Amino acid sequence: MINAIEVDGLAKHYGPVRALDGVSLEVRGGEIFGFLGPNGAGKSTLIRLLLGFLHPTAGGATVLGLDIVRNSVDIRRRIGYLPGGIALDDGLTGRRHLDDLAALSGRPPVRRAAVCEALELSDRVLGRRIRDYSRGMRQKLGIVQALQHDPELAILDEPSEGLDPLMQRAFYTVLDDVRAAGRTVFLSSHVLSEVERVCDRVAIVRAGRLVLTGDVAALRAQHRRRVELRFDGPAPDLAGVEGVSDLRIQDGFLACALTGDPRAFLAAVGSRATDLTIEPARLEDAFLELYAGEEADEAGLAGARHAAASDEGAGGASPGPAAGSADRGDGGR
Repeated sequence: MINAIEVDGLAKHYGPVRALDGVSLEVRGGEIFGFLGPNGAGKSTLIRLLLGFLHPTAGGATVLGLDIVRNSVDIRRRIGYLPGGIALDDGLTGRRHLDDLAALSGRPPVRRAAVCEALELSDRVLGRRIRDYSRGMRQKLGIVQALQHDPELAILDEPSEGLDPLMQRAFYTVLDDVRAAGRTVFLSSHVLSEVERVCDRVAIVRAGRLVLTGDVAALRAQHRRRVELRFDGPAPDLAGVEGVSDLRIQDGFLACALTGDPRAFLAAVGSRATDLTIEPARLEDAFLELYAGEEADEAGLAGARHAAASDEGAGGASPGPAAGSADRGDGGR
């Protein structure tokens, strides 16, 4: 199966602002791929580039084998798309809105009934005008219009926004059905639990840059789990046990962090454990650790720049034109 999406060095700049900066990734056919990051990270910018709503500053991409610049109209014919903050015609009924968009796609709405049933959009609700819809009902209608024609690829931007927890679970069931049918889903989200629940692989983006890509299970396994242990007798000897860090032992209680395979830790603990809790690794922990590391790196770089500037000033450099320009530039940051 060919890749549904291939992105190679894609960038979008607005003057000095780098909304997207050299992103490269692949989305395999038949998978649910999560594009994860906080608001403003560049998720929607990438989607708009893939659909031809924006033109790239550099790099390129293909969607279903079609070039995003030369074949954007053909791409939009073959996919389903849910934009973030979807805008709907308040004067239409829900049914008329779905009918009009199905006609534009040129494909029959073969999945409409199943998705509407899962999301509890009844015939009576679809017969009402959209102006009477709540935010959650509008979002459900947006999901239906993106999936009703059974597209090869669905691109969903923050799809669970506005859905209550029950409807979120129903939506995840819909995605499971879509994947079972061999379709591909590219899902942009800042909700960590959502990505962990439904996605096969995930890419994490920050400030327009791709910082990590991998299988959800592999990302969880790489990051630390909290362990708490109560024991009888002498404390277990965990010196040199791979994956153990942040070890604390006091009065028959042990706490630590554990990374990777837990079997070496369990062998070292032996039969002395009277109570053991190992929290499951979560994508949220991986995400937060990654971002904490990125922030520390940026803070260190800024500190080094500041120290270098201070050293230069202490050296008695004459305030020539270049030094004056540098001072003005630093003050403007």
